[in-house]
Amino acid sequence: MNVYVSLVRTGVPALVGWLVAVAAAKGLDLDAGAVSGVLTPAVSFGYYAVFRFAEQHVSGKFGWLLGYAKPPVYETVTV
Repeated sequence: MNVYVSLVRTGVPALVGWLVAVAAAKGLDLDAGAVSGVLTPAVSFGYYAVFRFAEQHVSGKFGWLLGYAKPPVYETVTV
């Protein structure tokens, strides 16, 4: 279950970043290299950072905007 949660919470910001970058490229007439190399990762990171911060400090309900309400929880293993 934790792998699924982590994949969803990584994929949703990546998808949002891509959609925003493509929309910006259409409206701003940007170079395709700028969109794929700079804008998509920057928007994805910003989206994740904003909603992860909001999830921790404002309300856990912001986790839904990352695709899943709760972050994955991993067991600690002592060696």
